[in-house]
Amino acid sequence: MSSPALSTLSRSSTAAPPRGARMRAARLYGVRDLHLDELPVPELGPGRALVRIRAVSICGSDLHYYREGRIGDSRPTEPLVLGHELAGEVVAIDPGLGVQATGLRPGQCVAIDPAIACERCEQCRAGHPNLCPHVRFAGTPPTDGGLQDYLVWPAHLLYALPPGMSCETGALLEPLGIAIHATDLARIRLADTVAVLGAGPIGLLAIRCAVLSGAVRVFATDLRPERLAAARDFGAAETADAAATDIIHWLHGRTGGRGVDVVLECAGAAQTFAQAVEVVRPGGTVVLVGIPDDDRIAFGAAAARRKGVTIKLCRRMKHTYPRAIALAEAGLVDLSKLVSHRYPLDQVGEAFAALDRGAAIIKAMVTW
Repeated sequence: MSSPALSTLSRSSTAAPPRGARMRAARLYGVRDLHLDELPVPELGPGRALVRIRAVSICGSDLHYYREGRIGDSRPTEPLVLGHELAGEVVAIDPGLGVQATGLRPGQCVAIDPAIACERCEQCRAGHPNLCPHVRFAGTPPTDGGLQDYLVWPAHLLYALPPGMSCETGALLEPLGIAIHATDLARIRLADTVAVLGAGPIGLLAIRCAVLSGAVRVFATDLRPERLAAARDFGAAETADAAATDIIHWLHGRTGGRGVDVVLECAGAAQTFAQAVEVVRPGGTVVLVGIPDDDRIAFGAAAARRKGVTIKLCRRMKHTYPRAIALAEAGLVDLSKLVSHRYPLDQVGEAFAALDRGAAIIKAMVTW
């Protein structure tokens, strides 16, 4: 039963909530055990802003926590609010900061960088906050994410959205940032050939980024027809059903036996890790983006060594929000095409259950 304060917060107003107000939060208690709880609205702190969350898109890593209760050795020990692809409206800002220091004002739509790096370690000082060993990441234990009505977050990690850009688009800037970072690692050159193995949301955005980077042909593979259709829409020249095709033979045939210049592995599956090394050309580059279910990556060492393959692992993103905003604002990447299903916060359990059973969903967006 909702309290009067909670009912008030369910409206569309972005006014500061009254002291003692409560909010909704979707918390994961264990494998496939998600509850919509009622919690106090978090209090504003130094250097922080209070954001009324409006949109959270569900990522594959969220599904890992829901389905398996962990990612690698990261395992929640307390109820956890998932969601790190998020955007909302500023409600209040630490008075010690103000508009001049942050460029933010109440009512403004913002994208939220989910990574709070320490800014002091060697990796942060070298410009690699995505590799910070002390990073706190939204929706990753022990830091709550965005599937709640309100979130307090460092003000310097909020990015104002241009006029007319929706919070849905703002939430999708995070996966676009992953694709941008993966493309940066790949160092795609004009007229390169690229294979994207796995055409989920990150794979689709990687296809688009590869095209924008000058790839002359982008090949895409996946197990699901709706994703293969989306891959062609995002710019793939040719696609193949990985369940019905010998992908190694297919890509060798499409490249005259040479192999592709770059492979972006975005599925996180044992077969795609192995395929990546087999289909890249000698001296080519493989970027591993997908997260494996069993926390293991295996490929043929002889082929990788013989070809002198450069293998890189993509760890989240770094400094990509301004570029992601610019691409979306210029219309070079249409993020709205990713969203195939929308759910209100009180139906977030249905969204996770649908994804878990393999429903034909490209990207599920929780919006309220």
